[in-house]
Amino acid sequence: MNRYPRWKYIIILIAMLLGVLYSLPNLFGEVPAVQVSPANSVAQVNPALLQKVEDTLKQDQLPYQGIISDSNGIKIRLADTDTQLRAKDALQRVLGDDYTVALNLLSASPQWLASIGALPMYLGLDLRGGVHFLMQVDMKSALDKQLDRQTGDVRNALREARVPLAGVARQGQSLVVKFRDPELRAQGAEVLRKALHEMSVTQIDDTHLSCTLTPEALTKFQQAALQQNILTLRNRVNELGVAEPVIQQQGNDRVVVELPGVQDTAKAKDILGRTASLEIRMVDEEHSDPQSLQNAARGLVPPGDDFYIGGRNAQPLLVKKTIILTGENISNASAGFDGRTNEPAVDISLDTRGARIFSRITRDNVGKRMAILLVEKGKAEVVTAPVIRQEIDGGQVQITGRMSVKDANDTALLLRAGALAAPMEIIEERTIGPSLGAENIAKGVHSVLWGFVGIAVFMSIYYRVVGLFSTLALASNVLFLVALLSLMQATLTLPGIAAIALTVGMAIDANVLINERIREELRAGHTPHAAIHAGYERAFATILDSNVTNFIAGVALFAYGTGPVRGFAVVLCLGILTSMFSAVLVSRALVNLTYGRRRKIAQLSI
Repeated sequence: MNRYPRWKYIIILIAMLLGVLYSLPNLFGEVPAVQVSPANSVAQVNPALLQKVEDTLKQDQLPYQGIISDSNGIKIRLADTDTQLRAKDALQRVLGDDYTVALNLLSASPQWLASIGALPMYLGLDLRGGVHFLMQVDMKSALDKQLDRQTGDVRNALREARVPLAGVARQGQSLVVKFRDPELRAQGAEVLRKALHEMSVTQIDDTHLSCTLTPEALTKFQQAALQQNILTLRNRVNELGVAEPVIQQQGNDRVVVELPGVQDTAKAKDILGRTASLEIRMVDEEHSDPQSLQNAARGLVPPGDDFYIGGRNAQPLLVKKTIILTGENISNASAGFDGRTNEPAVDISLDTRGARIFSRITRDNVGKRMAILLVEKGKAEVVTAPVIRQEIDGGQVQITGRMSVKDANDTALLLRAGALAAPMEIIEERTIGPSLGAENIAKGVHSVLWGFVGIAVFMSIYYRVVGLFSTLALASNVLFLVALLSLMQATLTLPGIAAIALTVGMAIDANVLINERIREELRAGHTPHAAIHAGYERAFATILDSNVTNFIAGVALFAYGTGPVRGFAVVLCLGILTSMFSAVLVSRALVNLTYGRRRKIAQLSI
């Protein structure tokens, strides 16, 4: 009656061993480390780089505890933070700007555990320390850029339809298109309505049309701009080797960026602050005479132009505001050298749409100059302004100018990581030190530990030996939960620790129900064996109902919550599953092992 078949004991034993094995890495903590990763597409992670790193550390007499090399970079474990800082400076000096050397933290667990996939849980910002940024997206600037692009689309659509226009001008958040007579205005309206599906075209008077983004298109554009910025930030952080970043939307125009474990906050801020994008425009040839340039330098800039000083010889330039191409049309960018002058250059590959537009523009403007601008932190700089010698097709573009190898590498990295659809600025910054994170871990562990001890004392006194079995089952529940979180490589935060503490309290409810049911059966005059069997069988339906309702609440929290709430929900749902296994199977296995072999039980210690 109260005996398990051998295979059940084997399953429980295997589960316990796996729980211990996959929970073990969390006990070793973390050690300071230095991470070396390529800063451009030219630099590679190979045995030569590994040898150079080892030679540098030995030459500077910097002891290290191990080196991990993979396709993404090289990580060096060090004994303390002082050695970590010295190693970073030494490696950066030797490796130069081709590689990024960043401070990091690595698990101190043995390599043999990692080889079988036993890795520690990721720790969130509140437990591990790191930096938190709240970034505001400038939607007005994004809309201005979109309208600038739409200006070019209006001109191109009318040109292809052979409908002459008298001009296109910005008026607020609309484009005003001017024609010479009502007949051309009517033709232009028909062409624009067919070509510009995202804009509403309305008549102002006999010769003017107004083109405005529809509310649906505006909402869609704002969401797309925000998602592109999030993707760009994630690409940039990943390129520079920051581990386990959290980059997510908050509201309609804000992005939260959390970089756990990052100790070099200035480096992290520089990564996020460098928001370069590319713009290709035509030089205003009509106002390229010295007098016009002198007037522009004094602030008398012709309408529709911007004044810059840039290019190979730092010459003054008047560049048209109409944007032909932007960084959105870049599919890849890499640092290289100009085949004719052997100067550093950036090779850019355009996507299909960009290649088609670039081919048409270069075909129609042979003999004219084209300005390539790099926009970074809201400031535009003319990198080069070459003369178009012939049509350039195939989508391969090379930009050169007065740049060093480092400038070419940095520019390629920024462009390769993606263009921001809208400027962003950091409006909130918080730094959590490793010591504060360690203090949060200690408080969280103590809360779970003392809660467990209190429950264990109560159960052992109130339910005697069977209560002790319940306590052991509860300990296995915590073991299974930690092992599952580690196996899933989940990120543990303070709310997650709160969920573990709550799970400990909820899990013991099942054993209380079972133990009270056994007591009732004994009071009713049943034998101890019959009472044990009835207690587990009849309490199971109640345990299942209560856990299912809690699980539904956890699923709802996960579905509709964000950030820490979802982390709490994940731990809660996993804890419910592990508590069902431990409270029913593990505790009964212990009871069966103790009392199941006896034919007659004089007294049940409960």
